[in-house]
Amino acid sequence: MAYVIAEPCIGTKDTACVDACPVDCIHPKKDENGHADSDQLFIDPVECIDCGACVPVCPVSAIYAGDDLPEKWVEYQAKNASHYGR
Repeated sequence: MAYVIAEPCIGTKDTACVDACPVDCIHPKKDENGHADSDQLFIDPVECIDCGACVPVCPVSAIYAGDDLPEKWVEYQAKNASHYGR
């Protein structure tokens, strides 16, 4: 089960998670198209290797394993996947 970025990321978009990710599955990066227009960062559920490296570096505790996603943010699982057309 891939990791999911939830509501606390909205408006923050701190990219410490991008730097920690060993497989480049968190986007949009600061230098990518769409970063300024996006309200949050997203994890590609297919590319994510479930390593969890992004979790401890997130300054707003917005990243959860899909199975541990709080019920109030369950829609973010689909939001992350749809960002990548999945």
